[in-house]
Amino acid sequence: MKVLDYHDMQNSFEPINEEKINTLWKAERASFSHQIIVLDDDPTGVQAVHGVSVYTDWTKEIIEEGFEETGNIFFILTNSRALDSKETEHLHKTIAERIERVSAQKKVPYLIISRGDSTLRGHYPLETEVLKDTLEKQTDSKVDGEIILPYFKQGGRLTIDNVHYVKQGEKLIPAGKTEFAEDRTFGFTSSHLGEWVQEKTEGRYKKDKAIYISLASLRGLQIEAITDQLLAVQNFNKVIVNAVEEADVRVFTIALMRALRQNKKFLYRTAATFTKIIGDISEKALLEKKDLLSAESQKGGLIVIGSHVKKTTQQLEALMELGDLRFIHFDSHLIVEPEVFQKEVESVQKQVDDGLKEGITTVVYTNRERLDMGEGRKEEELKQSVRISDALTSIVRNAASSPAYILAKGGITSSDVGTKGLGVRKATVKGQIAPGIPVWETKEESLFPYIPYIIFPGNVGEIDTMKKIVMMLEQS
Repeated sequence: MKVLDYHDMQNSFEPINEEKINTLWKAERASFSHQIIVLDDDPTGVQAVHGVSVYTDWTKEIIEEGFEETGNIFFILTNSRALDSKETEHLHKTIAERIERVSAQKKVPYLIISRGDSTLRGHYPLETEVLKDTLEKQTDSKVDGEIILPYFKQGGRLTIDNVHYVKQGEKLIPAGKTEFAEDRTFGFTSSHLGEWVQEKTEGRYKKDKAIYISLASLRGLQIEAITDQLLAVQNFNKVIVNAVEEADVRVFTIALMRALRQNKKFLYRTAATFTKIIGDISEKALLEKKDLLSAESQKGGLIVIGSHVKKTTQQLEALMELGDLRFIHFDSHLIVEPEVFQKEVESVQKQVDDGLKEGITTVVYTNRERLDMGEGRKEEELKQSVRISDALTSIVRNAASSPAYILAKGGITSSDVGTKGLGVRKATVKGQIAPGIPVWETKEESLFPYIPYIIFPGNVGEIDTMKKIVMMLEQS
């Protein structure tokens, strides 16, 4: 599959009739009454929304609280990308049972979105298949299909002619040719989403049987035809949605809501943009320092970098150009020597505490190479990664003083820092500090109440994005 030029691609499609789409949207969305529950496999799924709640637990009481919110969308952080297959299966079965029970009690229909990585990593198809099987058993009704929609423009993830691309510089690289496809736990080879589904389901769902929603039909506002495609879906077949702009997702969602009104049932494996569109979340300007920190604050921030993808390493190197920060290398590969590793944790803890006491923004970063334990040891590697993340988390949890803000880099890292380190039970998404980089506001039950918690995905942003964020927060 060819590498595409980003600007040539943008100029190759028919322009979007935004005014007409918005008129159709307002008419259709006004009668949409479903509660939307987003199961987020790491905290980065809120990277397109604001003013919504994120829960870090999934008791029946918490799900009831989510249903009772004034908005009709809430997120549950499962952090399943850090779990093994058995743990993931149990978690999704439990959540699905509780959602259906609460929905039946409150007589409110719902959608469940499995928010996954926009570069196609994660427990797919396990998560949505467990949800499907559980809901069908609970409700004695069939789930007709699954929507596959990994488009996320802020991260440069576009789907064109059914091929998913990742923007790198001014080029669009087929996802199967990127470093993300080489993930040792969740790797893949296919860039064509029909082939990707076939690969991931080990041939149970064939490329040529999938339903494809084309850019031509979306740009042509062929809503009736797209609705008919959705009405014909059965046997949990896959619906692949192309998109290069948010308006493409909005047009598709208009057709989807029409199909839902005719009692079609779907599950959703999507990136962050679909949650924004279906949740009817408005645009909001990027957050500035004045939105996050008090003018008189003399505290430094705490930055924790666990992600080891190439982009994160480049962003760390750019951050190191700032001279007023304190950088601490945490030798994460010592995990294989428990006693030595514990001494390393204690040493890093002291350096962090000293930095925070002095009001210096402190950066803790792990080794830039992933721990490689050899072939056939993926599950063991995942468990060691979790132990490393637990150690990073303990450094936050045991911090001697409150920082002005916390920034965590990487999906597993940011989840563990939020839940295990800060003890967040519920947070509000304030918005984005840069495209695709959300900020939580912690609540009173957390370790450091009401401080901004910046969740920086490992695979998002330009090389200087983290540097620019920190410069903005540090400026006097």
